[in-house]
Amino acid sequence: MKKVGKQAGVKESFALLWGEQEPPSRGPKPSLTAGQIAEAAIEIADAEGLRAVSLARVAKEFDVTAMALYRYVPGKTELLDLMVDLAIGPPTPVAGLPGGWRPQLTEWARQCLATYHRHPWILAATGMRRQIMGPHQLGWLDAALAALAATGLSAAQQHDTFLLLVGHVRNVAHQYVDDDEAANEEWAHLTAKVMERDKERFPALAAVVAAGGFAPQGGNPLDFGLERILDGVAALIPGDPVRDCQ
Repeated sequence: MKKVGKQAGVKESFALLWGEQEPPSRGPKPSLTAGQIAEAAIEIADAEGLRAVSLARVAKEFDVTAMALYRYVPGKTELLDLMVDLAIGPPTPVAGLPGGWRPQLTEWARQCLATYHRHPWILAATGMRRQIMGPHQLGWLDAALAALAATGLSAAQQHDTFLLLVGHVRNVAHQYVDDDEAANEEWAHLTAKVMERDKERFPALAAVVAAGGFAPQGGNPLDFGLERILDGVAALIPGDPVRDCQ
């Protein structure tokens, strides 16, 4: 009897991501692949957003019915898993960068953010549930851990560092996705009015606003938080040359 529910869905996603699906045993010879279907879905998500993606919408790209796609992709959840892994792609090699773990992780974070820029829908696709990781996603994790391998950090510290980095990158990516110039201007205008009226009620906030702390600073918004995270990591590494030179 075929298993149903979350466990079956997890196994189906795993098989799809790692190319371990059993080929259809009945019906005509397959004319599509799961990869082709996912690539078409990625194009839709890039152009129209994640909400536009459905098996029915993707089926139109191939001039087939939605039911025809179930031969290749069990459902939308599994399709999203495959879309994410394909869109992320293999990590940019950073192990050969000179200077050790710090410049390597800096480049890793910048390349990770660039991926979110190209495919902003990945944030929504990966934000609400624990997801089966495919080979590309594990490749990014492996690249970050490889940069930390020679630091002397414990395995748990290396993993925690990865979580801090990817969390910061996702936060910055959300800022880009949510950015609205008109709304930002309106916010700044209304905030200035409130601060002028109630500056004695919020003295610390009023002082920072008056000093330009909330004004656009220019530069890459990734850098400040990234440097602070890496400073903290350096503080855990005895005799780290990058830390000792600061």
